[in-house]
Amino acid sequence: MGRVVGRKEARKIREEASGQNRTVVFTNGCFDLLHRGHVDLLRAAKELGDLLVVGLNSDASVLELKGRGRPLVSEDDRAAILSALESVDLVVVFGEETPLELIRELKPDVLVKGADYRPDEIVGGEWVKKNGGRIQLIPLTPGKSSTLLNKLIQGAEGGPLSQKPRP
Repeated sequence: MGRVVGRKEARKIREEASGQNRTVVFTNGCFDLLHRGHVDLLRAAKELGDLLVVGLNSDASVLELKGRGRPLVSEDDRAAILSALESVDLVVVFGEETPLELIRELKPDVLVKGADYRPDEIVGGEWVKKNGGRIQLIPLTPGKSSTLLNKLIQGAEGGPLSQKPRP
């Protein structure tokens, strides 16, 4: 089970991992509505190294990226949920729109994103590669996404929840 840490502590842990020849894997996201696709991605990311660090967008950055009404779950709750996952070692909340500064601070060996990204679209990807690391794209779990989940919760037309009578 992981821990939620600040940037300073994350840098210290990263330095210790380097000294022990441990591979540091980094991924990031909003993780507003945690679902199986997220869990599958995080599990696959953890298999790529020794220490999985998840950069978590702050509430303010989620609002900036996703718009009004988001996030649905607070950053404290999202961080607590992520850190409870077996595959996650560290969660670091960041307030910037992108994780570029956090990536530069933590210098991951492997930068992971879902396969819905192209390598040239991954924030920090070029920096990681120039500094000896690599990018790894993880295949998405079919039919599992926050967008679909949000539509189901809202009872969007055609979704399973819209077809069930409510008590």
